[in-house]
This record gives sequence, structure tokens and C-alpha cells, in this order.
Amino acid sequence: MKNKKLAYFLLRIIVGMSMFGHGLVRLPKIAAFSAGMAEKFQDSMIPLFLVEPFGYILTIAEFIIGILLLFGFLTRQSLVAGSIVMIALVFGSSAVENWPVINSQLWHAALFAFLLWNLDYNSWSIDTRNKLEEN
Repeated sequence: MKNKKLAYFLLRIIVGMSMFGHGLVRLPKIAAFSAGMAEKFQDSMIPLFLVEPFGYILTIAEFIIGILLLFGFLTRQSLVAGSIVMIALVFGSSAVENWPVINSQLWHAALFAFLLWNLDYNSWSIDTRNKLEEN
């Protein structure tokens, strides 16, 4: 049981760091990132008036989801939110036929699902600390 909790903790940190890192590096250049996204999607079926705001939302969502997962706070909600982000990214990548990127997105989605499925092993987190204090 101890190894499963450690494995869960490490995987949660890895996925959290990936999301945090994606958001962190884009925050200082969020306008350019969003505009670049709009440029890549100009020939897609997705209306451009949706693409540019999504670039802002995506950056902030990745950053926040990453922080929450790193600390293990609102873990279940963060994993669901991360999965929703991956659904949107897979749809967008499909719309521009960026097939190689989808592999990474599917791996992230699988890791979110695995972490959610095994949430009972989330013992080293703010969430579980709060539960211990309540008892």
C-alpha cells in the first residue's frame, strides 16, 4: 500500500508539473501564444472568434490545474478539469490535422483518468491533510 501511495504521489506531481510548466512558460507571452494559435487555426472549421480567447483560457487553465495538482488541492476537480482541457485539445488538434501532437494529449488524458480512477491512493496532499484534521 505504501508503494502505491508513493507511486500515486509521484505521478500526480509529474502530471501537475507538466500542466504547470505549459502554463508558466506561456503566461509571459500569452497574447503572442493566443495570436499564434489563431493563425494555426485560420483554415480550420473552428471559428477564429473562439480560438484566440481559448488560447488565453488554456494558458491560465494549465497553470492553475498544474498548481492544484502539485499541492494536491481539489485533486478530483483538477483531474476532471484537466481531462476536459485534453478533450478540447484533442478536438482542436484533430481540426487542424496535427496528428503527432494528439499522442501526447492522449497520454495526458490517460494519466488524468488513471489518477482519477486511483484517487483513493492520494494520501500526500492538502486534500487528505484536510480530511485528517476533520477527524
